[in-house]
Amino acid sequence: MQKILIVTDSASDLSEKDERELGIRVLPYKLMLDGKEYISRVELDNETFYRMLAGSEGVPTTSQITPFEFVDLYREYWREGYTDVIQILINAAGSSTYQNSVLAVEQFLEEEPEAREQIRIHTLEGKSYTGAYGFAAVQAARMAREGKSTEEILAFVNDWLDHCRIYAGLFTLKYAARSGRIPSVAAFVGDVIGMKPIMRIFDHEITTRDKVRGEKNIIPFIIRKVTAEIVPESPYCVVYGENEADGAEMTAAATAALGYPPADTYRIGPIIASHAGPRVVGLIFRAKK
Repeated sequence: MQKILIVTDSASDLSEKDERELGIRVLPYKLMLDGKEYISRVELDNETFYRMLAGSEGVPTTSQITPFEFVDLYREYWREGYTDVIQILINAAGSSTYQNSVLAVEQFLEEEPEAREQIRIHTLEGKSYTGAYGFAAVQAARMAREGKSTEEILAFVNDWLDHCRIYAGLFTLKYAARSGRIPSVAAFVGDVIGMKPIMRIFDHEITTRDKVRGEKNIIPFIIRKVTAEIVPESPYCVVYGENEADGAEMTAAATAALGYPPADTYRIGPIIASHAGPRVVGLIFRAKK
């Protein structure tokens, strides 16, 4: 009989409620800010991080989850009696965590050869960020609770990740400039004239899809793009940052435009906010081919 465990990392921005109620293991990243190290979700919650980021001139840095840490985790899962572990991890283009998780599988099996016939470790690369793969982890956990097989869960997750797209608007460019995502001069000029970039995240890549003038045009632009590109009647999610009103406004606008509410909402945590800034709003959806 299969005993399935779903695992993701803290950059998926899973809610603590989903983590707790669905039994999902969320692996925390370590973050360095102003010379001090914190463990996301353990020592640093979203609200605290937003306040710290606003008062800091430094650039937050994050560390990957190492192969050695993964080996210890695999040993723990095996000893707990899991037959299948499905890991859904951050975009490999933005972190070495995924590669480390893959490398660790063989190392673990070399150290624990009897585990080869007792546990299967399936590692999937999220190809994106935040709730794009967080939603996949939540649905996978629900499918496991419903008695779906590992193969059925893997098929769903791979299909979602292959077609999932994000449009997100940034309210300021200074954090992207600090992290090196865009030149500092371009960020300064953009903020001065009120231009707000609309980012598209799809199949590993983050690109500036367009720019709008003024904050009030961010949500309407994203709604138009998603309405044109979403698979009709398919689930979508809202993503937002420190300003809860942005999430509420996007939820209302998307519900009105699409005719049904979002399947879930995700609030960005320290990993994503370090590069995008604390104030972000967007939609995660299944795109037409």
